[in-house]
Amino acid sequence: MQAISPTLRQTAFDYGFSGIGITSPTAIPQAASRLRAFLAAGHHGQMSWMEDREAWRADPAALWPEARSVIMLAEVYTPTTNPLEGLNHPSHGLISAYAQGKDYHDLVKRRLKRLARWLIEQAPCEVKVFVDTAPVMEKPLAEAAGLGWQGKHTNLLSRDLGNWFFLGAIFTTLDLPKDAPETSHCGTCTACLDACPTKAFPAPYRLDATRCISYLTIEHRGPVDPALRPLMGNHIYGCDDCLAACPWNKFAVAASEIGYQPKAGLPELADLASLNDAQFRQRFAGSPIKRIGRDRMVRNVLYAIGNSGNPALAANAQALTHDPDPSVADAAAWAVTRLTGQSLP
Repeated sequence: MQAISPTLRQTAFDYGFSGIGITSPTAIPQAASRLRAFLAAGHHGQMSWMEDREAWRADPAALWPEARSVIMLAEVYTPTTNPLEGLNHPSHGLISAYAQGKDYHDLVKRRLKRLARWLIEQAPCEVKVFVDTAPVMEKPLAEAAGLGWQGKHTNLLSRDLGNWFFLGAIFTTLDLPKDAPETSHCGTCTACLDACPTKAFPAPYRLDATRCISYLTIEHRGPVDPALRPLMGNHIYGCDDCLAACPWNKFAVAASEIGYQPKAGLPELADLASLNDAQFRQRFAGSPIKRIGRDRMVRNVLYAIGNSGNPALAANAQALTHDPDPSVADAAAWAVTRLTGQSLP
């Protein structure tokens, strides 16, 4: 299938992707042992789905044995402003750049399906598309496909794109020519590790998700460890600190998909604290934020209120100390104590 690859690459770019690489489903044999070590250490926290589907996640060939090639694709969402600037506005909630626009699952999958249909038209085959919703080890596969390398913060880096990009995968029964894997170019740099507020990296290239702000604000259910709450600052959905600190972002390219542009500026914590369930769903319709639900979002907002240093927000927290959701009520009491110095009875 040598003839189709140059055309496939150009078509991927024509359809809006920023990078493409091809690898084999068997190209990441090291992934299984790394995943087992991650799970054994309990670094996945409450993400039980990683453990439940460990066999598929560890071996892409087991996910779909008929696949002969994996086409990995990158789609940039580079923010237009420095995400770290939001840390200077503690009375506003900080939302990860990828979640400030439309849901990337929908946008990337639409593009993947379009490219997959084109591939079938060129050479009859079977295909499956994936974007962060199946047990696929996207980052190791992308590294094996030459798209970039997993940096010390465990996210994918590219010398051409920086680290602001989503990954999508097309598995196909076509046996396509494979690209050479990429190697690490992090050198002695530790900027990403140093930037992490919660010290979530026990070592370079290793992540303890149970200390990661992205995990705590999105995946973690129930109250967050009180020792970690002050370190979360005003992050209310995800965290970009390690990504924003990476020097390779000097090569980042602008996003071409307007759907990734922020819908509005940073939201005020006072406004978000008052949301009920219906208002939350209306405000975040079409956004990846909607999946965490009102209770988890308001819990996060209350932690941010407690960290704001703004006594005027104590009343917003006080109003939620008897919220029906226990984690919200707990966060509200914590925020009141942080801002007033007085413990609630």
